[in-house]
Amino acid sequence: MNEALALPLLLIPAVLAVTVHEIAHGWAALQLGDTTAADAGRLSLNPLRHVDPVGTVLVPFALYVLGEWLFGTRLFFGWAKPVPVHWGRLRPVRPGIALVAFAGPAANLLMLAAWLLFALVLKHLGVGHGALIYLCQAGIIFNAAIMMINLVPIPPLDGSRIVTALLPAAWAVRYNRLEAFGLLLILLLLASGLLQQVLGPVLDGVAALMTALGL
Repeated sequence: MNEALALPLLLIPAVLAVTVHEIAHGWAALQLGDTTAADAGRLSLNPLRHVDPVGTVLVPFALYVLGEWLFGTRLFFGWAKPVPVHWGRLRPVRPGIALVAFAGPAANLLMLAAWLLFALVLKHLGVGHGALIYLCQAGIIFNAAIMMINLVPIPPLDGSRIVTALLPAAWAVRYNRLEAFGLLLILLLLASGLLQQVLGPVLDGVAALMTALGL
């Protein structure tokens, strides 16, 4: 596919993946008693409510364009504006923190399954290539990648919130001090290839499944 067409198409599943991810956090918090995200209007499918100019636009675009030159491979990484959550309002608090954090990756898993099902329906209808199949493939890969990256236990990623809920309070406070350096640590892991080595087997498994299903 022509690259000038491919990049705009990639934005559709990418923006949807990060938007629904954030909505899921806010929805889970609402179910557990915290209305902060709902009051802020963040339980909306309007992507503009979730766009972070740096994390949603600048960083992903720069990595897509410059990643191969800088690191030898194209990198896909970015983030939406986090939904506000008042952790103290969750009931129960500590299990609630873990559930709210897990809701984001869980939403990506459901979206991955939805894109996969859509691709299989298209294939059954005789649409084995073209823009729609490309969208499905991108949706599957994006959601798998976002799900796995967010489960990495580096603050402020979702995996760190789950770990925080499991740690004794004093340890959790010390652990979350890493958040000041979290983005730098993630970018270093990406640039060094270590993160890809950890997540690679899972993404390779997803790619192998797509190949086995003829996608």
